[in-house]
Amino acid sequence: MKILIVDDSSTMRRIIGNVVQQLGVSKNDFDEAEDGVVAWKLLQEKKYDVILTDWNMPNMNGLELVKKIRGEGSQHRGTPTVMITTEGGKSEVITALKAGVNNYIVKPFNAQTLKEKLDPFFKN
Repeated sequence: MKILIVDDSSTMRRIIGNVVQQLGVSKNDFDEAEDGVVAWKLLQEKKYDVILTDWNMPNMNGLELVKKIRGEGSQHRGTPTVMITTEGGKSEVITALKAGVNNYIVKPFNAQTLKEKLDPFFKN
């Protein structure tokens, strides 16, 4: 299981990384990116089983990243993608779902919430 964690907060990347390690993912099996630009570069080099992305980031935000991932010709169109963000309003959730996220987590969250949202991807 290869996971890409995209968040401009190094603390948040570490927290998410710790949770995915609790789920049995080796530290060697997830990569981190501080924005959508770095994430997109990594996505051109590697294939991931799950992408976890924040919404609000500099350079390229998470919504723009999701649209690129789901875009025509993208080799990652089918990769499960979870938005983890402070944007908890109904319209934001709908916007993210329409852009193609598979699931949505509002910060702050606990490890159990992240595990529950990721569980379906680990069973496939």
